[in-house]
Amino acid sequence: MTEVKYVTESDFQAEVLNNELPVLVDFTATWCQPCKMIAPIVEQLAQEWDGKVKVVKLDADQNPNVMMQYGVMGIPTLMLFKSGEIKERMTGFQPKEKLAAKVIPHV
Repeated sequence: MTEVKYVTESDFQAEVLNNELPVLVDFTATWCQPCKMIAPIVEQLAQEWDGKVKVVKLDADQNPNVMMQYGVMGIPTLMLFKSGEIKERMTGFQPKEKLAAKVIPHV
């Protein structure tokens, strides 16, 4: 079972931007209700895409510099990075099918 790990400002470059795989980043917070709703979907996708897409979470409250750098104003926000570039950006709760449809073309 693949566990969705948290990244931080200190390892964002190595874990996300320099990764060979596409990386889906879930910008989240413990107090955010829609984030809690989307969490099981993100974890399912991490299982299904194991080895094809790396899925990580970033705590919005603990990493304000990354939030500002990428202009994240609302959470949950999911961003797909490939070769260090943002390929997709989705804000708010999304059904699994919609998230998958945005990511699959980049895999």
